[in-house]
Amino acid sequence: MILRQLVYLDALAREKHFRRAAEACHVSQPTLSAAIVQLEEELGVLIVERGRRFQGLTKEGEAVLAHARRMLAEAELMKDSIAELKEGVSGRIRLGAVPTALPMVAHITAPFCARYPGVSLTVLSLTSSDIQQRIDNFEIDAGLTYLDNEPLERVIAKPIYQEAYVLLTREDGPLGGLETISWAQAGQLKLCLLTSDMQNRRIIDGIFRSVGVMPKPAIETNSIFNLCSHAGIQGVSSIVSRQLLEFFGVPLGTKALPLVEPEAKRSIGLIVADRQPFAPLTRHLLTMSQPVTEAVLPRRSKAG
Repeated sequence: MILRQLVYLDALAREKHFRRAAEACHVSQPTLSAAIVQLEEELGVLIVERGRRFQGLTKEGEAVLAHARRMLAEAELMKDSIAELKEGVSGRIRLGAVPTALPMVAHITAPFCARYPGVSLTVLSLTSSDIQQRIDNFEIDAGLTYLDNEPLERVIAKPIYQEAYVLLTREDGPLGGLETISWAQAGQLKLCLLTSDMQNRRIIDGIFRSVGVMPKPAIETNSIFNLCSHAGIQGVSSIVSRQLLEFFGVPLGTKALPLVEPEAKRSIGLIVADRQPFAPLTRHLLTMSQPVTEAVLPRRSKAG
């Protein structure tokens, strides 16, 4: 068994297509297929369901894949650790963030990039479940996600900030004269909310249930920016995080009303796989990331 065979298997599992997997590995399709067959012969099990097209992995193949990804991660860790000793900190780190946390990512990445200019960063917008899955599968190195709403497994977490919620509505609408609004009142409105695959939406639904209301949103979106733009439509309001507005500003013509009764908050933080030893870049990212307080959140004036 050689690492190259495991690389091909990992690529095939990701691409779910022999030709695309071969292209991702910069080899011919026969080369990749032959390596998978050789791996099957060495292990004495069928790894890939046979057919004219890729049909998935066998039960044994899924087990081989899990071990392969751990072995590839260990090999990468070894190379990174040696490179750090020889050349200093360098390489690439992959960070997944839930969409509502994207405006806050720079609080983590900016100081890290300034400290380690030789490191490249990839930031992906992912759902919380995708973040958990990709950390488990060694596809990302860290995640910025909710810590205290839905259970996390096999990770080490570091709180970064508390997400709070406001109702974004037209300034010249019927709610323009208010300074706050209760969740029960908001539940009676025509709302734009995130889609149900987003944990932010599940959090908001849970808060509404706690006050005895269950609104049916008029508009659903998986974009935090669409939440803001739709709040400018007459008769429609959106529920957004206060951090989003503190970073991008309150859109012209709208007003942000803090949601009260209850004043709900949820913790968002950095998570990494609970595997020892840490990869050097992951260790540095976790060490450098510090909690963000309201006093240092960037603020902007209203923009169109």
